[in-house]
Amino acid sequence: MHMIGRAALAVRRLFPALVLVLALSGGFVFAQAQQEQFTPQTEDPETFPEGDGRDDTFYTCSACHAFKLVASQGFSRERWDETIDLMVDRHGMAKPEAKDREIILNYLAKAFPPKASPRGFQNPFLKQ
Repeated sequence: MHMIGRAALAVRRLFPALVLVLALSGGFVFAQAQQEQFTPQTEDPETFPEGDGRDDTFYTCSACHAFKLVASQGFSRERWDETIDLMVDRHGMAKPEAKDREIILNYLAKAFPPKASPRGFQNPFLKQ
């Protein structure tokens, strides 16, 4: 076999491995860049609407998830009440005592009332 033939054969055999190594290292560099850009935002009760029960509501909800998730909703008092039941029944939230539940519901209903939707259902995944 000629020297050029051997070199071409070696390149053909090593090329897939080289592509794999470059792809993996490039993906690692990309993943590192993505991680370096992400900075988690801390949440404090003070960043949400003032009102009686804000701190109680904030700490009750944020024990399991970001409060920003709650703040992005807009429900009636009845729907907030149903949501608390859902959290207790399906997601293991501790059942609040009646007086605490009242405080939480009062805050949620006042701070995050139903949102006006001029065109009916809005797909939350489509940008407006």
